[in-house]
Parts: sequence; structure tokens; C-alpha cells
Amino acid sequence: MAGRTITRMDLCEAVYQQVGLSRIESARFVEIVLKEIADCLARGETVKLSSFGSFVVREKGQRIGRNPKTGQEVPIEPRRVMVFKPSSILKHRINGTPSDEAADED
Repeated sequence: MAGRTITRMDLCEAVYQQVGLSRIESARFVEIVLKEIADCLARGETVKLSSFGSFVVREKGQRIGRNPKTGQEVPIEPRRVMVFKPSSILKHRINGTPSDEAADED
């Protein structure tokens, strides 16, 4: 079920085609949006895009892992991870099922 990978340039082209900005302005627009999302996530903020989903930064504590080759226990340092939680509207769209637009979004 491998599909095509959408790149920044594909997003820029879509903005160019649908919004009517120049290609350079479209590229700048896409870069500004992506930079703002990345900056918010780096600060630990949640980014919620209505009808799409939420990007959430979570703290993971230190834990003990295991080297699969040797079986040796290795400490895994605490870190922050990003998780994407799709909205119910996006889930329905992906699965091709009708969604209730008035339903509470995730």
C-alpha cells in the first residue's frame, strides 16, 4: 500500500496552483508555515490543526533498554518525542467512511 511521498516542493506547487501566488511566494509561504510549526514543537507546545490533527510533544523518562545483539542492558536517556494524533475527520477520510462534520474534533 506504499503511495507516493509528498515533498515540500509538492506542497509549494499545490499552493502555487490553488492559491495563485508565484512559485517563489508559494515556497516562502510553505516554509514559513513549516518553520512556525517546528518552532512551536521545539518549545514543547501542542500544534492543533482543525480537521487534520494535533502534533504533541511528550517527555519520555529514562529507562533501561537492551541491545538486541548482545542482550546487554543499556540506559536510554530521557528525551522528548513528537506524536501525531489525527482528528476523527482525517481518520474517516483516510478510511473512506462518512464523517459527521459537526462531531467534536480530536
